[in-house]
Amino acid sequence: MNPVFIPGPTNIPERIRNAMNIPTIDHRAPGFADYLDPLLADLKTVFKSKDGEVLFFPASGTGGWEAAIANTLSPGDKVVLARIGTFSERWIDLCQRFGLQVEIIDCEWGDAAPGERYFDLLKSDTGHEIKAVLVTHNETATGVTSDVAAVRKALDDAGHPALLMADCVSSLASIDFRMDDWGVDVAVSGSQKGFMLATGLAIVGVSQKAIAAGKTAQSKRCFFDFTDMLKANSAGSFPYTPNMPLIYGLRESLDMLLEEGLENVFARHNRIAEGVRRAANAWSLKICAKRPELYSDTVTTILVPEGFDGNALTDHAYKAYGVSFGVGLGALAGKAFRIGHLGMLSDVMALSGLATIEMAMKDLGYPIELGSGVAAAQEHYRRSQANVSLKAA
Repeated sequence: MNPVFIPGPTNIPERIRNAMNIPTIDHRAPGFADYLDPLLADLKTVFKSKDGEVLFFPASGTGGWEAAIANTLSPGDKVVLARIGTFSERWIDLCQRFGLQVEIIDCEWGDAAPGERYFDLLKSDTGHEIKAVLVTHNETATGVTSDVAAVRKALDDAGHPALLMADCVSSLASIDFRMDDWGVDVAVSGSQKGFMLATGLAIVGVSQKAIAAGKTAQSKRCFFDFTDMLKANSAGSFPYTPNMPLIYGLRESLDMLLEEGLENVFARHNRIAEGVRRAANAWSLKICAKRPELYSDTVTTILVPEGFDGNALTDHAYKAYGVSFGVGLGALAGKAFRIGHLGMLSDVMALSGLATIEMAMKDLGYPIELGSGVAAAQEHYRRSQANVSLKAA
């Protein structure tokens, strides 16, 4: 079976697939607490949080967004969010459906969430009407990683008490994320990206401040209620039937991540991503992210030349070679394609994806030299692997 090169769902390792192959297990059995407690503790390690709590719900990342809003805010509350791509756009839509007033910071696609513009809005909000600041840590539509610490600094410099929420669906367990250090109150992730699982778990980190906000928040919630989940988890259970195969898969995922070491996981993603970026440069194709410091280590969005259709390219790669790449989304539909490089991925797997998309481009008459991108990535992987080996020695 060919690997996928989309920014989620990602490839599932055999270890995790095998771990999910379980018989029916009673989630209310007395011994389940002994299984659940260490799982939640290890999730806190991945979020880099000692003070917060981690909850997970049977849902996708969108369910995590809804949980974040429903548990901390009330209809009519004002929030601020930078629109930098499709997924920040969707979070805005969700907030509006909950009756929130959304102050939108519009940015050019390919740019990151601007800390200075957050600061200007927060500083001018002397009455503290803004109740939450939202930021998309990693925008998968554009391949841009924003500086969450800069948004926290904007809050601190403005002396503003608003909650800070971060969408880290496509960054957690792949790119460094520091919930406590960055003062994030709600961090939303999902099982299908860095955790290398199937879709089906919304994984949410919550600070004590966010939990306290739930005591006065007036938004309706039931399935996603933090209080119900925290109470049940403290007794070693859930308020309703959980997805046990995914929970057992999550245990194996955490074992794999912690065995490799989180810093090594981040370094591996950076190394593989850099090879993809060098391939794009060798093809003389432009990367959507405006500046190198914004480049995502989980997905690279590549603009296609004038006169070409990015969606036709990804369709051809799938039909001719049986390999999936990400289509252009929203404003980039037809104008770009995306190479996902997160989760279970090695340099050898990345090279197979680069060779495939290179063949597909050549088939469709793109002005590239066959083998050029692969060679650029090979050189990077070869040299960086040599450096790793020398350091290890």
